[in-house]
Amino acid sequence: MSMLSKLNEDLNRQMDQPAQKHPLRWWHIPLLLLLVAGTVFVIVRGDRKTATAVHGQKQYLKCEGAVFGTFYHITYEAEADMQDSIDAVLQRIDSSLSPFNKQSVITAINQNESMTTDADFRRVFSLAQTISAATDGAFDITVAPLVNAWGFGFRNKADITDALIDSLLVHVGMNLVAIDEQGMVVKADTAVMLDCSAIAKGYGVDAVADMLQAHGVDNYMVEIGGEVRLKGYNPKGKLWSIGIVKPDPDPTGQNQELEEVLTITDIAMATSGNYRNYYEEGNRRYAHTIDPRTGWPVQHNILSSTVLAPDCATADAYATAFMVLGLEQAQAVLDRHPELRAYFIYADEQGNNAVWRKGM
Repeated sequence: MSMLSKLNEDLNRQMDQPAQKHPLRWWHIPLLLLLVAGTVFVIVRGDRKTATAVHGQKQYLKCEGAVFGTFYHITYEAEADMQDSIDAVLQRIDSSLSPFNKQSVITAINQNESMTTDADFRRVFSLAQTISAATDGAFDITVAPLVNAWGFGFRNKADITDALIDSLLVHVGMNLVAIDEQGMVVKADTAVMLDCSAIAKGYGVDAVADMLQAHGVDNYMVEIGGEVRLKGYNPKGKLWSIGIVKPDPDPTGQNQELEEVLTITDIAMATSGNYRNYYEEGNRRYAHTIDPRTGWPVQHNILSSTVLAPDCATADAYATAFMVLGLEQAQAVLDRHPELRAYFIYADEQGNNAVWRKGM
């Protein structure tokens, strides 16, 4: 039995059991199709390739594919297939913000080949500035030199020294880059590089969702790499159900037990987690999230940071920032931002998983 089939079976079994009381009355499990995406599960049951419901002349359609080095899954109710329009939006965002695209705007800027921006790049840059200021620099898209130095999965950790980090930090900081009145990127020096990976997926979700709404789509679920935005109702006429995976240090990701299932709509959600991407050395755990202020991987007790916000780009960026800040500093930021909801899974003083939530 595949992991996906087993999860569906387990979740369906939960549905057949009597409902348990929960302080958050809106968290139930009307589970519909299980889509695996990083640390988040989108639950919708049904055929992923054909219409699953008909409302008048409208029907629920699904599409999926690859973008930004990950995968997307989209369910929406419409009178006609909108795959071409969805692909056009995703291609537009990929051409602007994807570092995997050698012809993208961000690639040209990082290689100092062109400083010309487009509207999508400028919107993301502006939001990144705002969230960087709101998080005291914990979110910073100029972190690219540090990310490159450490390497994926910290494969270059043996080469990291204090001197190297110090030499790179002089090229990191939102104060070192700006966009002028002509829409051109201005860098303090050519070594400044941008990494929008902690906000681009969320922005891509928003771009597709906005396009669907502009075409009169009132019910949809848009998910890219675990970041999701929801509106209206699922094919069963119920609110959408989103699962948060229970932290497990299994690096293979085979254990996908759910920590919680949220039944929500008309909101965006993003999750960032370190528990499957770290290494241990000297009894210390080094996570995959790098603090742009110090240049070193963060070391604290948050295992998973889930943020709900009106738009997915905001949720995406704050979820990453909270992983950098840690529990107490993240709580302080949330106190200043009532528009955000959060769900943190962290290790308590005894090493057991615990949950802290705001607005849920």
